[in-house]
Amino acid sequence: MSPRLEDENPDRLYVVTGGRSDVTDDGLDLVTLIVSECDPTPGTQSEHARILRLCRSPTAVVEIAAELRLPVSVVRILLCDLLDMGRITARNPRPVPAETHLPDPEFLKQVLLGLEKL
Repeated sequence: MSPRLEDENPDRLYVVTGGRSDVTDDGLDLVTLIVSECDPTPGTQSEHARILRLCRSPTAVVEIAAELRLPVSVVRILLCDLLDMGRITARNPRPVPAETHLPDPEFLKQVLLGLEKL
């Protein structure tokens, strides 16, 4: 059975991140998609290698953290390392333009009621 995040040894997290506790504004949020640009090479840190294998197809930052069973803050530090090395690319979701017109909430309620009657 895998250890729970609450039981994670803080010393291990310190070693994994090289003692870093935060990254500068990296532009990575929870839904940023990460894609590997290469396979792991011999000597790659184990967490970096796992990220490279996991992200062969686009994977969100939050999914990577869940799969590695590490805090998102630690995963962001690891991802910044890989970004700096050019081993991954990050794809941020497109922002919604301010002039986007959303459907009328009352109309959506009517649709929901109609679906419930089916």
